[in-house]
Amino acid sequence: MPLKMRLARAGSKKRPYYHIVVADARSPRDGRFVETVGSWNPMLPKDAERVTLKDDRIKHWLGEGAQPTDRVLRFLDKAGIANRPVKSNLTKGLPGKKAQEREAERKQREEDAAAAAEKAAAEANAPAAAEEETPASE
Repeated sequence: MPLKMRLARAGSKKRPYYHIVVADARSPRDGRFVETVGSWNPMLPKDAERVTLKDDRIKHWLGEGAQPTDRVLRFLDKAGIANRPVKSNLTKGLPGKKAQEREAERKQREEDAAAAAEKAAAEANAPAAAEEETPASE
């Protein structure tokens, strides 16, 4: 029987409260479970005691082969019971393909406009500079 250490939702509508349970991986989220090993109240402020864990029972079930879900593994890592590998998705914060294309087009238009303005300014300054030089040569 493959065991999972996961969250089971309790509480009323819009007032979530979760039990951390050890359950068969095939059983429903809020269905049958083997044992409750903690709880999580996300409604409390972050500096309060939101997570409670039964350390000895969690260590027992981890020894029996129970696999914690990602959220439960975060709690266990913060408590120092298990180690969660650091995940780094460097492309997650980047804009999508279309947005990157639009940004490149916008930058290209800005560069073209700046080059055209620079060229126009150079052309406007060139005749004035030529007029200044002509009387000086006479």
